[in-house]
Amino acid sequence: MKIATTFRAALVAIAALAGLSTSAIADGGTVVLTIYKAGWIIGGSGGSGVLNFRGRAYSLSTGGLDYGLVFGGSKTVLRGRVSNINRPSDVAGVYGAAGAGLAIGRGARAIVLTNQKGAVLELTGTQVGLMANADLSGLAITMR
Repeated sequence: MKIATTFRAALVAIAALAGLSTSAIADGGTVVLTIYKAGWIIGGSGGSGVLNFRGRAYSLSTGGLDYGLVFGGSKTVLRGRVSNINRPSDVAGVYGAAGAGLAIGRGARAIVLTNQKGAVLELTGTQVGLMANADLSGLAITMR
């Protein structure tokens, strides 16, 4: 009886370690996104980008909607890290954010976003244009 209990405990421990090792192999990469945004109350955005992951480059497309106080148009170039991904397709998904900002001419942006797969984007960059916003926004990233 004691051997069966010890054997069962060992199996549970091995299963737990296997689960930990799966999440431990999550990796990261770099991302560059260029996003064009325009709106009046309801806004839209679209653009493209590149994910660099494990020595390869993957093309990305972006699109999204904004609702709230949105006025103007802008071009934003964001660069940064993506973490907690196991494969390139993990970066694809819907990211949501609430934010506020004002750009007249040139401004700075910084944002941290998470999608439903657990991918985390930590991005900083510049925004050029005339844009005032206090809104809820969603950004969808897809692989091209």
